[in-house]
Amino acid sequence: MHISSGRWVYGLSLTLLTALLWGILPIKLKQVLQVMDPITVTWFRLMVSGTCLFIYLAAVKRLPSPKVLGKRGGWLVAMAVCGLVGNYVLYLVGLKMLSPGTAQLVVQMGPIFLMIASVFLFKERFSLGQGVGLLVLIIGFALFFNQRLAELLTSLGTYTAGVLTILLATTIWVFYALGQKQLLTVWNSLQVMMVIYLSCAFLLLPWVHPMEALQLSPLQGWLLLACCFNTLIAYGAFAEALAHWEASRVSATLAITPLVTFVAVAIAAWLWPDYVHAEQINGLGYGGAVLVVLGSASVALAPSLIAGLKARRARLIQPL
Repeated sequence: MHISSGRWVYGLSLTLLTALLWGILPIKLKQVLQVMDPITVTWFRLMVSGTCLFIYLAAVKRLPSPKVLGKRGGWLVAMAVCGLVGNYVLYLVGLKMLSPGTAQLVVQMGPIFLMIASVFLFKERFSLGQGVGLLVLIIGFALFFNQRLAELLTSLGTYTAGVLTILLATTIWVFYALGQKQLLTVWNSLQVMMVIYLSCAFLLLPWVHPMEALQLSPLQGWLLLACCFNTLIAYGAFAEALAHWEASRVSATLAITPLVTFVAVAIAAWLWPDYVHAEQINGLGYGGAVLVVLGSASVALAPSLIAGLKARRARLIQPL
């Protein structure tokens, strides 16, 4: 069983970097998807990232050894590969139907699912304060979708299909995250990612159309390259964060990602209105997004706050 190193400040910093990179990613992907299909975009991201990691690990002579995996490790690799492929492809399918902000907010259910799974599988703590925070988060989601709640509950249009597709992508993502966390017991984070990325790219080969990249405009080509390196850096930071911080804390902190997306979309729509369109959300919806972040912060901070209060109480009642 993987045990976090306890370097929580380092883990928090890596998690915030991940949130920033994930927050701006759907804006770039939305432009690339105007020309390329989701599977091909996914293949490029995984192939470029995996190849970069392979070159680096080969240069420093630290390529992962399959001998240390054993039978159980092989199943963990398969689970992580299937989870990441399913997540990447389904997310892009859903993103074509939704705005970047909406897509990124729905994605945040993935870390919450991971947090709940971590409580049962890794025996991480889940206090009453975290339960309250989770309830606030759920209310936040309800408020965010206030303008289209009836549509979500009563019809299966493009908007509803997009939300359900991304929700499925987030559920599958949990299998990747759990598999990756356990693989960190035998390989380091770079070795784990290299194996997963290249395995995913190989798995997608029969459905890839690489010549679509030639149809991209120069701007879209640079955005595709940026998406590839975003994948490399963001998931590298995420994998390393899991090595130093509890998965429940990492997942809760990542809930700020949609706010990053909303801010980035607003700035991009102001600077490049011909390419990026502003989010069509009312004040109640933005308030709901803020509640999602506040709820997630409560989930992340509740155990530390409770532990601090208990320690302070113990010092106060300690006899002189």
